[in-house]
Amino acid sequence: MNYPKGIIDQHMQQNSWFRYFRKRPITVLVITLASIVMGNAQDSTTVISLWQGGAPGFEGMKNIPEQAKDWWVRDINNPSITIYQPAPDKSNGTAVVICPGGGFTNLVYKAEGRDAAKFLNSLGVTALVLKYRLFRMEHSPYTQENPMQDIFRAVRLIKYKARELRIDTSRLGVMGFSAGGEVAGWVSYRFKEHHEASHEEIDMLSPRPAFQILIYPGPLSVPDSVPSDAPPTFLLAANGDECCSEPIIKLLQMHRKAKVPVEMHLYEKGAHAFNMGYRSEFITLKNWPQRLADWLRDNGWTRIN
Repeated sequence: MNYPKGIIDQHMQQNSWFRYFRKRPITVLVITLASIVMGNAQDSTTVISLWQGGAPGFEGMKNIPEQAKDWWVRDINNPSITIYQPAPDKSNGTAVVICPGGGFTNLVYKAEGRDAAKFLNSLGVTALVLKYRLFRMEHSPYTQENPMQDIFRAVRLIKYKARELRIDTSRLGVMGFSAGGEVAGWVSYRFKEHHEASHEEIDMLSPRPAFQILIYPGPLSVPDSVPSDAPPTFLLAANGDECCSEPIIKLLQMHRKAKVPVEMHLYEKGAHAFNMGYRSEFITLKNWPQRLADWLRDNGWTRIN
């Protein structure tokens, strides 16, 4: 199912640096850019490919380079996870796989990947940003099955490397924005299905996450029904979102029917693609990450054992 016309454009508008800076004095621009450069210099991440030899069936495409500019990343042919570790004295063993949105034509990597990871790091959570294959890119060789394979493999790979990553497999969740919410929802609701693309030991592990966080998820995230053993879920969107307010309402009803724990926030103001809320004009959207922090705390995910 495609997104309604204008949804991907909203992602572009919401993530444009020009939109952010055009009404600000030059001194603010210089100071902010300096802060960005310093912040990037402090980044320390590790990238792990989901398959060492390349994605099964597409091994020959492994070395085709990704394309990245400003806020987006495209041409994902070697799906991977980028690991953002919290400070050692804050780490609590919880981890989250983050799936940025972008309508399966690109990944909104900075605002829905890196920014989300740094916020989770501040809570002591290890964040792992997934670069999954994009089946709606022009001339893409991929189908919807391929990003589904990527998220199943990512959860299993992280569980396989849990000791190395210093995380607790019983505290591994998934998080997704927009199309990334569809990717996260696939593994949360369909974890009993077989989407592995190889027969390695890793693929014998359960891909079920311990919890999921869906931020304005697309309609493909809505299953026919929510299984009774689906993970506890946090749902959030803006009421003015033509694409992705309806899915969280449907999911709320399904969770309640299945008696699976769920919390939902539907904000009056705003539309699609407000990311972590940092550049929103609305106070409620600026503060939505705190609602997530409260939920994680109340459910014990961010308490140090």
